[in-house]
Amino acid sequence: QVQLVESGGGLVQAGGSLRLSCAASGRTFSRDIMGWFRQAPGKEREFVAAISTSGGSTWYADSVKDRFTITRDNVKNTVYLQMTSLKPEDTAVYYCAGTPKVSVQRPDYDYWGQGTQVTVSS
Repeated sequence: QVQLVESGGGLVQAGGSLRLSCAASGRTFSRDIMGWFRQAPGKEREFVAAISTSGGSTWYADSVKDRFTITRDNVKNTVYLQMTSLKPEDTAVYYCAGTPKVSVQRPDYDYWGQGTQVTVSS
């Protein structure tokens, strides 16, 4: 069983930056696709970004492309989400998740962190 713990959320003004971290413990982190999802109040949880096992491939939602960057460190068992040019509509709880499948679909991710709140003020 893999446990994920997110950190780095907080309150930031529009245009600012934050870096989220997700520390993994357990079996297969380096063999799994890792992703970030987010859920705003009253909305469904949506895909944000994902990264391949080696870090050589990344995928992004159109809404965050060119503003967010996902990276991973397989020695530290950690995945990161660098967020820049933040907008009020980026406000959400951000979750990291893992899957053995090459997928950006939420149902394919079978282990999740508890989430970290990101609030962007206008």
